[in-house]
Amino acid sequence: MTAPAPSPAAADAAPRISLAACVAPLVDALIRDADALRLQLSRGPRDALIVDAGITAAGGLEAGRRIAEICLGGLGRVALVPAGRFSPWDTLASVSTCDPVLACLGSQYAGWSLAAGDFFALGSGPGRAIAAVETLFEELGYRDRGGKVTLVLETGVVPPAEVVDEIAARCAVAPSDITLILTPTSSLAGTVQIVARVLEVALHKAHALHFPLEHIADGVGSAPISPPSPDFLTAMGRTNDAVLYGGDVHLFVHGPAEAAKDLATRLPSLASRDYGRPFGEIFKGYDCDFYKVDPLLFSPARVTVTALDHGESFTAGGFDPILIARSFGG
Repeated sequence: MTAPAPSPAAADAAPRISLAACVAPLVDALIRDADALRLQLSRGPRDALIVDAGITAAGGLEAGRRIAEICLGGLGRVALVPAGRFSPWDTLASVSTCDPVLACLGSQYAGWSLAAGDFFALGSGPGRAIAAVETLFEELGYRDRGGKVTLVLETGVVPPAEVVDEIAARCAVAPSDITLILTPTSSLAGTVQIVARVLEVALHKAHALHFPLEHIADGVGSAPISPPSPDFLTAMGRTNDAVLYGGDVHLFVHGPAEAAKDLATRLPSLASRDYGRPFGEIFKGYDCDFYKVDPLLFSPARVTVTALDHGESFTAGGFDPILIARSFGG
């Protein structure tokens, strides 16, 4: 990973790798296979391309898997794999990347707040790195110069023209060069792409704990695919519980072994004051205000950190199959 805190000149330089270029074949394939994937394509406000993955379209697991790889900027792979971890919820979303910091934080993280009138959604995907409106990109020392913009929005409604205008202005592209992939939380595609953020939440928490991002060399993660629900709060609770109580992440880091051990100890969701109840209950207990939830809760259930320079590994946290069953089966 490039060093954080770039100079202004570095921020304006051509990126060492373009997320937009890496993801373009995946976006093209998603559009080409839209009928087979049960997606609906349309031209929305300002002629932006809208990919409906669960609003009126049926979508599905495979659509969600592909969208999750698009969220990773073309630098990651997502597979649906069988496992006996939480019977009968035995299918996991397994995530790996060739550049976890750039793929997860530079692309997959839902960090771009987009709002207009009654509409609000957090944008994720490679288009974030073109706009680079978040201070996170200054720390990453990265900004993309791609020509087309792709964003994934967890929403059940098509964004208004004002949102498309903002994206076009921030990214300096024509609205017709914008692709918005819409994945409601209650849809199958939405469920998969959210659960597939298990590695990303570990990277985000490592960043919140001030672990040097440039020391993170690699990582893999997995979490169980939760059953969707037509009720938004139930669906949101289940997808969060899949990671908080069923997620597993293995990070490979450089630096002192003691730093790796400290990261492993502090990273799992078990370290949060809000740990121990289904997320839906926690959320309702805070009057449905995300900002009242302990931000350190959002992390995988079990974490292993390997100190590459010393050959030592440290594991902390653990799964909670009883709580998973309570959440998924309720």
